[in-house]
Amino acid sequence: MSQTVVEVMAALCAVTQSLPIGTNLALLQFFWMLLSGQLLRSRGALFPALQAIGLSADAVRRAWVAFRCGAWRIAVLLTLWRQYVTAQPHWQAFRYEGYVPIAVDVTPFWRPALQGCHSKHYHPQAGKALQAVEVGLIGRVGRVQRQRVTLLTDLIRGDLTSASARTVPARLLERVATTLVGDEIAVLDAGFKVKAVQAAGVSRFIVRGAKNFTARRNTLPPYKGRGRRPEYGTLVRPLDRKRKKRTIAATPPDRVETWQADGRTYRAEHWYNLVTTDRKVDQDNPVFHVAVIYDPRFKEPWVLVTSLKLSGVTVWRLYQARWPIEQVLLVAKQTLGAARQFVFAPESCQRLPELTLLASTILTYLAAILPATPTGFWDRNPKPTAGRLRRVLARTPFPETYPLPGRLRKKASVTGHLPKGILGHRRKKGLSTPEIGS
Repeated sequence: MSQTVVEVMAALCAVTQSLPIGTNLALLQFFWMLLSGQLLRSRGALFPALQAIGLSADAVRRAWVAFRCGAWRIAVLLTLWRQYVTAQPHWQAFRYEGYVPIAVDVTPFWRPALQGCHSKHYHPQAGKALQAVEVGLIGRVGRVQRQRVTLLTDLIRGDLTSASARTVPARLLERVATTLVGDEIAVLDAGFKVKAVQAAGVSRFIVRGAKNFTARRNTLPPYKGRGRRPEYGTLVRPLDRKRKKRTIAATPPDRVETWQADGRTYRAEHWYNLVTTDRKVDQDNPVFHVAVIYDPRFKEPWVLVTSLKLSGVTVWRLYQARWPIEQVLLVAKQTLGAARQFVFAPESCQRLPELTLLASTILTYLAAILPATPTGFWDRNPKPTAGRLRRVLARTPFPETYPLPGRLRKKASVTGHLPKGILGHRRKKGLSTPEIGS
C-alpha cells in the first residue's frame, strides 16, 4: 500500500471515525469517491461513482443512505477536520500586523432544472439570476508547505424555498460578526456592500469596492453663507469617473504611500474617516477608510474599504490572502466534478455541495503535504496540486486492506424482518411532503 493511500486514509479516518458506527464507514467510502473524482466520470451520478471505486451493490446502497439520511452534520465534520490539520506540523496561519485574515465568500451550485427550487444566483454568462443552491463559506487562510490553503470553519446553507438574493449573504455576515475573535479580520470580495457589512455588526473587515465607489466625509463642509446649512459631508471619489464624455476628477488622497516588493513598486492612496453616502454627519457613525492600491501587474487599481486604519502594504497583503478560498470552489466544482449534480431531495441538495467543499479542502491539503506524482511521462516538473493527487486516487480502488480503527465498521443490525424495495417506502398519500424533484 502506497504512502499516498495511507495518508489519505488517515485523514479520512480522523474526520469520520467519531460518527455513529456504520455511518462512519459508509461516509468514509463516500469521501473516497469524492476525492478520486468519480463524479467527473459519472457526470454527477452518485451510484455509478460509488460503484467505480470497487464497492459491492450493498456497500453502494449503504454509502448512499449514509449520505442521504446519516446522523451527521457538516459543522461537526469541519470541526474534526480543523482539529486534525492544526495538530499537524504543516499548517501555518497567515498573520499581518497581528491580524489573521478570514476569507468569506458565497458560491452557487447551478440547478436550473431542479423543480421546487426558488433560490437564485446571478449568472454572468446568462446575464440574469438562475436557479442555484447557494452556500456561504468562511475559512481561515494559511500556508501548508509552499501552498496557500483555506481551512474552512463554517458553511452556511441557502434557503431553497426563498427567491431572495440576499438571504445567504445576510446570514453569512451575521455568522461572521458573531464568530470573529480579537485577532481576526474578515476579507470579502466585491459581492458584499459596505453598508450591509456594517449593518451586520462586523467590526473588522476589508471589502473590495467598485471602481465608481464613493463615500462622504464624516465632517461638515464650511458654510457658504447662504442657503440651508449642510448636513452631509463632502463627497469623496477615490478614482476618476467618466460620465457623458465628461471626466469627473478623483478626490485628492489624505496620504500617499509607496513600497517595494518582489522588485516592483507599489503605491497606495488613503482616505480616512468616511461614511456611506446616505449618512448625515454624526460622531456616532461607524466610519471606514479607503485604500486604493496600484499594483503594476494589473491594469486597474484595487479599491479596498477597511474598518481599520492600516498601512497600504498590510491591506494589500490581507486582501491577497483571500484568494485561496477561490481554489476551494474551483477544486470542488471542476476538479472533483461537483458542478453537475443529480440529487433531488431537499436535504441531499444541501448535503452534496457541503461534502464536496469539505472534500476540496481535504484534497488540497493532502496534495500539499504529499510528494507530487507526475501525471505521465510528459509531466517532468510536477507540482503538488489537487488535480495530480485526484488522478492518482482515480486509479486506486477503495483500499479494503487498510487497517481501520475499531469504530469504523459495518453496523451489525438485524434487518431481515424489515420490508424491502417498494414495500419499504413509508410514504402514504396525503401524509407526506413531496420532495424537490419528485
